[in-house]
Amino acid sequence: MEKIIVPIDFSEQSEYALQVAASLAKEYNAEILALHMLELNEAIISSSEGFHPEQTVFLLKFAEKKFEKFLNQPYLKGVKVVPVIKHFKVFSEVNEIAKNNNASLIVMGSHGIDGLKEIFIGSNAEKVVRNAEIPVLVIKKRHENFKVDRFVFACDFAEENLEAFKKAIEFANLLEAKLDLVFINTPGDDFLSTSDAYSRISNFLAKSGHGKEVTIHNDYSVEKGILNYSEINGADIIGIPTHGRKGLSHFFMGSIGEDIANHSNVPVVTFKI
Repeated sequence: MEKIIVPIDFSEQSEYALQVAASLAKEYNAEILALHMLELNEAIISSSEGFHPEQTVFLLKFAEKKFEKFLNQPYLKGVKVVPVIKHFKVFSEVNEIAKNNNASLIVMGSHGIDGLKEIFIGSNAEKVVRNAEIPVLVIKKRHENFKVDRFVFACDFAEENLEAFKKAIEFANLLEAKLDLVFINTPGDDFLSTSDAYSRISNFLAKSGHGKEVTIHNDYSVEKGILNYSEINGADIIGIPTHGRKGLSHFFMGSIGEDIANHSNVPVVTFKI
Protein backbone atom coordinates (compact mmCIF):
# COMPACT_ATOMS: atom_id res chain seq x y z
CA MET A 1 0.00 0.00 0.00
CA GLU A 2 1.81 3.11 -1.26
CA LYS A 3 -0.89 5.74 -1.82
CA ILE A 4 -4.32 6.24 -0.26
CA ILE A 5 -6.95 8.63 -1.63
CA VAL A 6 -9.28 10.37 0.83
CA PRO A 7 -12.12 12.50 -0.65
CA ILE A 8 -12.64 15.51 1.63
CA ASP A 9 -15.82 17.60 1.86
CA PHE A 10 -15.00 19.09 5.29
CA SER A 11 -17.71 17.01 6.96
CA GLU A 12 -17.30 15.11 10.20
CA GLN A 13 -17.45 11.85 8.22
CA SER A 14 -14.59 12.82 5.92
CA GLU A 15 -12.55 13.64 9.02
CA TYR A 16 -13.27 10.10 10.28
CA ALA A 17 -12.02 8.73 6.95
CA LEU A 18 -8.89 10.88 7.11
CA GLN A 19 -8.08 9.56 10.59
CA VAL A 20 -8.43 5.93 9.42
CA ALA A 21 -6.28 6.69 6.38
CA ALA A 22 -3.65 8.21 8.68
CA SER A 23 -3.58 5.00 10.77
CA LEU A 24 -3.07 2.93 7.62
CA ALA A 25 -0.48 5.35 6.22
CA LYS A 26 1.60 5.12 9.40
CA GLU A 27 1.32 1.34 9.48
CA TYR A 28 2.33 0.83 5.85
CA ASN A 29 4.43 3.95 5.19
CA ALA A 30 1.90 5.18 2.64
CA GLU A 31 1.18 8.63 1.25
CA ILE A 32 -2.27 10.26 1.49
CA LEU A 33 -3.80 12.13 -1.45
CA ALA A 34 -6.42 14.36 0.17
CA LEU A 35 -8.93 15.19 -2.57
CA HIS A 36 -11.42 18.06 -2.45
CA MET A 37 -13.82 18.60 -5.34
CA LEU A 38 -15.20 22.13 -5.65
CA GLU A 39 -18.75 22.50 -6.91
CA LEU A 40 -17.93 25.23 -9.39
CA ASN A 41 -20.05 25.42 -12.50
CA GLU A 42 -18.05 25.65 -15.75
CA ALA A 43 -20.24 28.54 -16.86
CA ILE A 44 -19.20 30.39 -13.71
CA ILE A 45 -15.51 29.79 -14.34
CA SER A 46 -15.57 30.74 -18.04
CA SER A 47 -18.28 33.41 -18.06
CA SER A 48 -17.22 36.95 -18.92
CA GLU A 49 -20.56 38.45 -17.84
CA GLY A 50 -21.62 38.93 -14.25
CA PHE A 51 -18.72 36.96 -12.81
CA HIS A 52 -15.16 38.19 -12.80
CA PRO A 53 -12.09 35.90 -12.96
CA GLU A 54 -10.86 37.27 -9.65
CA GLN A 55 -14.00 35.83 -8.00
CA THR A 56 -13.02 32.36 -9.22
CA VAL A 57 -9.52 32.88 -7.87
CA PHE A 58 -11.02 34.02 -4.56
CA LEU A 59 -13.12 30.82 -4.30
CA LEU A 60 -10.09 28.66 -5.09
CA LYS A 61 -7.93 30.48 -2.53
CA PHE A 62 -10.69 30.24 0.07
CA ALA A 63 -10.97 26.47 -0.54
CA GLU A 64 -7.19 26.08 -0.29
CA LYS A 65 -7.11 27.95 3.03
CA LYS A 66 -10.01 25.90 4.43
CA PHE A 67 -8.35 22.73 3.18
CA GLU A 68 -5.06 23.62 4.83
CA LYS A 69 -6.83 24.20 8.15
CA PHE A 70 -8.77 20.93 7.84
CA LEU A 71 -5.54 19.00 7.25
CA ASN A 72 -3.88 20.51 10.31
CA GLN A 73 -4.57 17.47 12.49
CA PRO A 74 -2.26 16.01 15.16
CA TYR A 75 -2.82 12.45 13.90
CA LEU A 76 -1.35 13.45 10.52
CA LYS A 77 2.02 14.25 12.06
CA GLY A 78 4.70 12.23 10.29
CA VAL A 79 2.36 11.36 7.38
CA LYS A 80 2.97 12.74 3.89
CA VAL A 81 -0.27 14.40 2.76
CA VAL A 82 -0.67 15.80 -0.76
CA PRO A 83 -3.69 18.14 -1.17
CA VAL A 84 -5.51 17.80 -4.51
CA ILE A 85 -8.23 20.30 -5.47
CA LYS A 86 -10.49 19.76 -8.48
CA HIS A 87 -12.89 22.36 -9.88
CA PHE A 88 -15.83 20.06 -10.42
CA LYS A 89 -17.64 17.42 -8.38
CA VAL A 90 -17.29 14.49 -10.80
CA PHE A 91 -17.06 11.16 -8.99
CA SER A 92 -15.57 9.28 -11.94
CA GLU A 93 -12.58 11.63 -11.53
CA VAL A 94 -11.69 9.92 -8.25
CA ASN A 95 -10.94 6.74 -10.19
CA GLU A 96 -8.88 8.70 -12.75
CA ILE A 97 -6.80 10.24 -9.96
CA ALA A 98 -6.33 6.75 -8.47
CA LYS A 99 -5.09 5.38 -11.81
CA ASN A 100 -2.83 8.35 -12.55
CA ASN A 101 -1.20 8.13 -9.10
CA ASN A 102 -1.13 4.34 -8.84
CA ALA A 103 -3.18 4.49 -5.62
CA SER A 104 -4.17 1.20 -4.01
CA LEU A 105 -7.06 2.27 -1.75
CA ILE A 106 -9.78 4.93 -1.40
CA VAL A 107 -10.95 5.72 2.14
CA MET A 108 -14.33 7.45 2.08
CA GLY A 109 -16.46 8.89 4.86
CA SER A 110 -20.22 8.43 4.70
CA HIS A 111 -23.26 9.17 6.86
CA GLY A 112 -25.55 7.00 4.70
CA ILE A 113 -29.05 7.91 3.51
CA ASP A 114 -32.37 6.12 3.21
CA GLY A 115 -35.70 6.17 1.42
CA LEU A 116 -36.52 8.08 -1.77
CA LYS A 117 -33.45 10.29 -1.44
CA GLU A 118 -31.27 7.17 -1.64
CA ILE A 119 -33.14 5.88 -4.72
CA PHE A 120 -33.00 9.09 -6.72
CA ILE A 121 -29.76 10.69 -5.50
CA GLY A 122 -27.59 8.17 -3.72
CA SER A 123 -24.79 9.00 -1.31
CA ASN A 124 -21.38 10.31 -2.32
CA ALA A 125 -19.87 7.07 -1.02
CA GLU A 126 -22.15 5.07 -3.33
CA LYS A 127 -21.03 7.15 -6.31
CA VAL A 128 -17.36 6.62 -5.51
CA VAL A 129 -17.92 2.86 -5.03
CA ARG A 130 -19.76 2.71 -8.35
CA ASN A 131 -16.90 4.32 -10.30
CA ALA A 132 -13.79 3.04 -8.51
CA GLU A 133 -11.71 0.17 -9.86
CA ILE A 134 -9.61 -0.10 -6.69
CA PRO A 135 -10.93 -1.09 -3.24
CA VAL A 136 -13.03 1.54 -1.46
CA LEU A 137 -13.11 1.55 2.35
CA VAL A 138 -16.26 3.28 3.65
CA ILE A 139 -16.13 4.72 7.18
CA LYS A 140 -19.13 5.88 9.23
CA LYS A 141 -17.70 6.46 12.71
CA ARG A 142 -14.57 7.69 14.42
CA HIS A 143 -11.80 5.11 14.91
CA GLU A 144 -9.02 6.39 17.15
CA ASN A 145 -6.75 3.47 16.24
CA PHE A 146 -8.01 1.59 13.23
CA LYS A 147 -7.39 -2.11 13.78
CA VAL A 148 -9.07 -5.05 12.04
CA ASP A 149 -9.06 -8.46 13.70
CA ARG A 150 -12.09 -10.07 12.03
CA PHE A 151 -12.78 -9.45 8.34
CA VAL A 152 -16.11 -10.85 7.05
CA PHE A 153 -16.16 -11.33 3.27
CA ALA A 154 -19.51 -12.19 1.68
CA CYS A 155 -20.26 -13.21 -1.89
CA ASP A 156 -22.38 -15.72 -3.85
CA PHE A 157 -19.26 -17.71 -4.86
CA ALA A 158 -20.07 -17.42 -8.54
CA GLU A 159 -17.04 -17.49 -10.86
CA GLU A 160 -17.30 -13.76 -11.65
CA ASN A 161 -16.25 -13.04 -8.05
CA LEU A 162 -12.87 -14.81 -8.26
CA GLU A 163 -10.76 -11.68 -8.77
CA ALA A 164 -12.62 -9.79 -6.05
CA PHE A 165 -12.09 -12.75 -3.71
CA LYS A 166 -8.34 -12.78 -4.39
CA LYS A 167 -8.17 -9.03 -3.70
CA ALA A 168 -10.07 -9.58 -0.44
CA ILE A 169 -7.54 -12.23 0.64
CA GLU A 170 -4.67 -9.83 -0.13
CA PHE A 171 -6.40 -7.07 1.82
CA ALA A 172 -7.03 -9.35 4.83
CA ASN A 173 -3.40 -10.49 4.77
CA LEU A 174 -2.23 -6.87 4.58
CA LEU A 175 -4.29 -6.03 7.68
CA GLU A 176 -3.24 -9.28 9.37
CA ALA A 177 -6.94 -9.99 9.95
CA LYS A 178 -8.79 -13.29 10.24
CA LEU A 179 -10.80 -13.84 7.04
CA ASP A 180 -14.35 -15.05 7.73
CA LEU A 181 -16.15 -16.19 4.55
CA VAL A 182 -19.94 -16.33 4.40
CA PHE A 183 -22.51 -17.38 1.80
CA ILE A 184 -25.98 -15.88 2.33
CA ASN A 185 -28.78 -18.29 1.41
CA THR A 186 -32.16 -16.64 0.85
CA PRO A 187 -35.68 -17.97 0.18
CA GLY A 188 -37.16 -17.75 -3.31
CA ASP A 189 -35.64 -18.36 -6.73
CA ASP A 190 -32.05 -17.99 -5.49
CA PHE A 191 -32.41 -20.56 -2.71
CA LEU A 192 -29.86 -23.41 -2.78
CA SER A 193 -29.98 -26.66 -0.88
CA THR A 194 -27.08 -27.23 1.52
CA SER A 195 -25.48 -29.75 -0.86
CA ASP A 196 -25.85 -27.42 -3.88
CA ALA A 197 -24.44 -24.48 -1.91
CA TYR A 198 -21.41 -26.46 -0.76
CA SER A 199 -20.90 -27.79 -4.30
CA ARG A 200 -20.79 -24.23 -5.67
CA ILE A 201 -18.48 -23.10 -2.87
CA SER A 202 -16.11 -26.07 -3.36
CA ASN A 203 -15.84 -25.41 -7.11
CA PHE A 204 -15.18 -21.73 -6.45
CA LEU A 205 -12.46 -22.37 -3.87
CA ALA A 206 -10.81 -24.96 -6.13
CA LYS A 207 -10.61 -22.41 -8.97
CA SER A 208 -9.33 -19.72 -6.63
CA GLY A 209 -6.53 -21.93 -5.33
CA HIS A 210 -7.41 -21.08 -1.73
CA GLY A 211 -8.76 -23.56 0.76
CA LYS A 212 -10.94 -21.64 3.20
CA GLU A 213 -13.85 -22.55 5.44
CA VAL A 214 -17.16 -20.96 4.41
CA THR A 215 -20.25 -20.49 6.59
CA ILE A 216 -23.73 -20.75 5.05
CA HIS A 217 -26.05 -18.23 6.72
CA ASN A 218 -29.81 -18.25 6.01
CA ASP A 219 -31.73 -14.98 6.01
CA TYR A 220 -34.59 -13.12 4.31
CA SER A 221 -32.36 -11.04 2.02
CA VAL A 222 -28.68 -10.89 1.11
CA GLU A 223 -28.24 -7.44 2.67
CA LYS A 224 -29.93 -8.45 5.96
CA GLY A 225 -27.96 -11.69 6.00
CA ILE A 226 -24.59 -9.94 5.64
CA LEU A 227 -25.38 -7.29 8.25
CA ASN A 228 -26.87 -9.79 10.71
CA TYR A 229 -24.05 -12.31 10.30
CA SER A 230 -21.43 -9.60 10.72
CA GLU A 231 -23.06 -8.28 13.89
CA ILE A 232 -23.46 -11.76 15.42
CA ASN A 233 -19.82 -12.63 14.69
CA GLY A 234 -18.30 -9.33 15.78
CA ALA A 235 -16.92 -8.24 12.40
CA ASP A 236 -14.55 -5.28 12.45
CA ILE A 237 -14.96 -4.82 8.69
CA ILE A 238 -17.19 -6.21 5.92
CA GLY A 239 -15.80 -6.98 2.46
CA ILE A 240 -18.03 -7.43 -0.56
CA PRO A 241 -17.74 -7.48 -4.37
CA THR A 242 -19.64 -4.85 -6.36
CA HIS A 243 -20.60 -4.61 -10.02
CA GLY A 244 -20.59 -0.81 -9.96
CA ARG A 245 -23.73 -0.66 -12.09
CA LYS A 246 -24.67 2.71 -13.57
CA GLY A 247 -27.64 4.37 -15.23
CA LEU A 248 -30.89 2.44 -15.66
CA SER A 249 -29.17 -0.83 -14.80
CA HIS A 250 -28.31 0.58 -11.37
CA PHE A 251 -31.80 2.06 -10.88
CA PHE A 252 -33.63 -1.19 -11.60
CA MET A 253 -31.12 -3.73 -10.24
CA GLY A 254 -29.16 -1.78 -7.65
CA SER A 255 -25.95 -3.01 -6.10
CA ILE A 256 -25.78 -5.02 -2.89
CA GLY A 257 -22.24 -3.76 -2.37
CA GLU A 258 -23.41 -0.14 -2.45
CA ASP A 259 -26.39 -0.90 -0.20
CA ILE A 260 -24.16 -2.54 2.39
CA ALA A 261 -21.69 0.35 2.22
CA ASN A 262 -24.59 2.77 2.68
CA HIS A 263 -26.34 1.03 5.57
CA SER A 264 -23.64 -0.71 7.61
CA ASN A 265 -22.25 0.93 10.73
CA VAL A 266 -19.22 -1.35 10.49
CA PRO A 267 -16.53 -0.21 7.99
CA VAL A 268 -17.12 -1.74 4.54
CA VAL A 269 -14.55 -2.37 1.82
CA THR A 270 -15.76 -3.00 -1.73
CA PHE A 271 -13.90 -4.83 -4.50
CA LYS A 272 -14.93 -4.19 -8.12
CA ILE A 273 -15.87 -7.31 -10.10
